[in-house]
Amino acid sequence: MTISIPYVISGISIILLVIYGSDVIVGGGAGNGFLPLDAMTRGIAFGFPPIILSIIAFFISKKPPYKGLGIMLIVTGILIIIGGIMSTTSAAETENSTRMMGEGGSLIIIGGIIAVLGAIKIKKSRTSVS
Repeated sequence: MTISIPYVISGISIILLVIYGSDVIVGGGAGNGFLPLDAMTRGIAFGFPPIILSIIAFFISKKPPYKGLGIMLIVTGILIIIGGIMSTTSAAETENSTRMMGEGGSLIIIGGIIAVLGAIKIKKSRTSVS
């Protein structure tokens, strides 16, 4: 298996999400983790790019079977879903609970879509090999 652009893009997505999640865990969700960023800036810098990069990786991978990319997209989707669940569950503890519940719900949906894209990529790789 050669490393191609879709794999690199998907790998960057996973790395960004792991950094984001680690910072949230270290800071207890209060925005005082190891990154000197508030919650909104952290989300824009480390949460939004993986969504865009995952979609790009799905659409630029055309010909060869990309089963590994499908697995990476599913992992990305699961990480986003976990972030959405954590955001939704922590929403009850803050004053902006309605906004955070909406953001958490939308993250769960977006993560689900990315995971489905990964499943599609795996299914297409199986049919192209047969």
